[in-house]
Amino acid sequence: MDRHRQTPWHALKLTEVYETLHTSEEGLSDAEAAERLEKYGRNALRSKPPKTILQMLKAQIIDPMVLILIGASAFSAILQEWTEAAVIFVIVIVNAVIGIVQEKKAQSSLEALRNMSAPTARVLRQGEETVIPASELVVGDVVMLGDGDMVPADLRLIDSANLKVQEASLTGESVPSEKEAEDIPPEDCPLGDRSNMAYTSAIVTYGRATGVVVATGMDTEVGNIAGMLDNQDDTDTPLKRKLNAVGKTLTIVGLIVCALIFAIGAFYQRPLIPQFLVAISLAISIIPEGLPATATIVMALGVQRMAKKNALIRKLPAVETLGSATVICSDKTGTLTLNKMTVTHIAVNGDFENGTTTPVENAANQHPAVYKELVYAAALCNDASLDPDRKGEIIGDPTEGALIYLAQAFGIDHEALEDDYPRLFEQPFDSERKRMTTVHRIHEKWVSYTKGAVDEMLPLCTHILTSEGVRPITEADKENITKLCLSMSEGALRVLGFAMRTLMELPTDDDENVEFDMTFVGVTGMIDPPRKEVADSVRTCRQAGIRTIMITGDHKVTALAIAKELDIYREGNTVISGEELDTMTDDELDDAVKTTTVFARVSPADKLRIIQSLKRTGEVAAMTGDGVNDSPALKAADIGVAMGITGTDVAKDAADMILLDDSFTTIAYAIKEGRRVYRNIQKVIQFLLVGNIAEILTLFVATLFNWDAPLLAVHILWVNLATATLPALALGVDPASKNIMKHKPVKSGTLFEKDLVRRVITQGIFVAAMTTCAYWIGASMGSHVTGQTMAFCVLAFSQMLRAFNQRSNTEPIWVRAEGINPWLIVSFVVSALLMACILLVPALQNAFRLTLLDGTQWLIVIGLSLMSILQVEIVKTIKKHIHK
Repeated sequence: MDRHRQTPWHALKLTEVYETLHTSEEGLSDAEAAERLEKYGRNALRSKPPKTILQMLKAQIIDPMVLILIGASAFSAILQEWTEAAVIFVIVIVNAVIGIVQEKKAQSSLEALRNMSAPTARVLRQGEETVIPASELVVGDVVMLGDGDMVPADLRLIDSANLKVQEASLTGESVPSEKEAEDIPPEDCPLGDRSNMAYTSAIVTYGRATGVVVATGMDTEVGNIAGMLDNQDDTDTPLKRKLNAVGKTLTIVGLIVCALIFAIGAFYQRPLIPQFLVAISLAISIIPEGLPATATIVMALGVQRMAKKNALIRKLPAVETLGSATVICSDKTGTLTLNKMTVTHIAVNGDFENGTTTPVENAANQHPAVYKELVYAAALCNDASLDPDRKGEIIGDPTEGALIYLAQAFGIDHEALEDDYPRLFEQPFDSERKRMTTVHRIHEKWVSYTKGAVDEMLPLCTHILTSEGVRPITEADKENITKLCLSMSEGALRVLGFAMRTLMELPTDDDENVEFDMTFVGVTGMIDPPRKEVADSVRTCRQAGIRTIMITGDHKVTALAIAKELDIYREGNTVISGEELDTMTDDELDDAVKTTTVFARVSPADKLRIIQSLKRTGEVAAMTGDGVNDSPALKAADIGVAMGITGTDVAKDAADMILLDDSFTTIAYAIKEGRRVYRNIQKVIQFLLVGNIAEILTLFVATLFNWDAPLLAVHILWVNLATATLPALALGVDPASKNIMKHKPVKSGTLFEKDLVRRVITQGIFVAAMTTCAYWIGASMGSHVTGQTMAFCVLAFSQMLRAFNQRSNTEPIWVRAEGINPWLIVSFVVSALLMACILLVPALQNAFRLTLLDGTQWLIVIGLSLMSILQVEIVKTIKKHIHK
């Protein structure tokens, strides 16, 4: 048995399939099946062994920012600052626990894929039908399928009768695919067009078939997706990359500064231990202990806000990542559309003459009588029904379900109509005839209704129904009907024709044909319609500098029609099909993705390739989807967004974020919230690093010139953990700027934008100058301790006051369109109370080696502290003037 054949199964004749698999239409013998099961394994998905808790813990600990925190904890312990050491260590533990819990959840994605397999299968073994566990199927088995069955393995169909299979989870198409065992499609045929194949996890919605198993387990199409998921490495989010860069930068700076301090100390021949403590003080001052914890809390609060808006975040950094997104790749079915086939336009005689269709709501409201027979035909010549357990849902073919909704739009109850006019005879749908007919007793007459493909029905029609009554159909009528149907198809509508006939008597023979001398009634055009609110969201995203790309398994015409309606496709954009994509090199694709807004008829591997191409071209890619076929791309994207209602478990587990309402508009809110989080984290970084630079420069300059230390290690720790952390948290919940969705996204790279670096350095130098100035004034007015106390106060109060003018880098401190931030006021009051405790309570005063200040010294401290606010506001004013 050649499992590595060159020709795909759908392109082989059945005799070649049997020969290759060493089987026949009678199936395998029990002995042969057992041997193959032993040789090739069970029909189940495998995965690499899940990580152990210890492996997960190791991955958490070697993270650069965590190493920085561990270092800070160790330094604090060396300085015998046990409280600070314990707090930082607890942060490390909490981060590790959160990371491990998230990773454990992520491991369930393959388990969800495995659970999609059908539990049992009907097979032929030794020519006899038997039911076996689906996991025991082997290549060469002959499987029987019927209505409602889940396909248990990849099958090459042997025979089929009116078979329709729902493959949306693999192809993205909302309409079931018609299957025909006798077809032999070309080798390069896309998965969705392989009419002689049925794939694992697909659902039989109509008809029956038998097929021979050509692939099981990991060799199936679903198995290939599982393999892609399994081999896809976890992607670092932009925020994680940026915070790692911050950590590495600070580590390098810390090592350089420590080395310089030792060198300078050696030059001045200072004692080793005091010099070591000064070096450690500087190292601690470089590390913003509150940054990782504050960033985590800021993101966690963002998660809570988003959950209230139906956006569930599975991984904290995903909040910020959406804010950095430059492209949103969206699946069509169920994401941009309702995933519910709906009749949107209908046409009767007058419409054919005018060459236009009538929207359903117009027809129902204005001229219901004209369309009565069309609606009766749609409702009665129908095998679907309303689901009694799920209000508004359909049991049966989605196309027929759309016709039931059509009847409801005209105020007709489908079940009541069937009770009044029950089906007395039928000619079932046949893939060759492409139509079905039912006969009913209506007003003492035998009436047959036929629905199907218009081109197959028109030759059988001799009359046409008009608003004035029935008249003979002309060639001009037929030409008008054909022309309008073609126009509807080009508009991506799925067209169904309807005809009727009055019979002299009820047919008694099951094989009797009643489909002749019919009266043509009209046509319906249906589509999986776009969500109404999506177009506004697409425009909002475009205004924010974010491109929307539709990636779908559906046909090019349908995809383009939806894309135009939603304003995704505009003049100058490109549409690429899966076949065109297959012929492209990676370089050609990288060029194409810059202008392409629609990818149609693509496979799961294509989706993954598109995401990878976007990332190569420097985009931060978000990917939305709901099917199994979307999961590899969801995992590969910078942020994967799954649908909560229609999404499969596999898609949800592979995603970073889940939309609980399946609404694309929720993404627009999430992007705004993500940008808010990103900007607030930048504010926090700016706020904390200015204080850290001030500390470094103050100590470094003093060491360089062999002065007595203006600050002690305990002072630095107090400022970093007590007077900086609370204002930093308050800045982290600052309201979003009113123009936040009018700016282009910040591309993935570093949190240190040029302006931020400039602000951090200039403000840090100024605060260091004020702190040093306070020390020298205090030392000259009193003593070394007085100088240290004044320097400590200026450093702490400058930090607390600066939080107010960090809210905006352009607007003055007294102007804020978004209103006040009450948490900033609370943080200032609490920090002030903490400072008052250590400055005025004698025991704490002694512990921190501080002294009481007199009125004049306090005035100098307050004046120097306020100068840091004044400096920032002057720079804002100058920049605004230059900009104008």
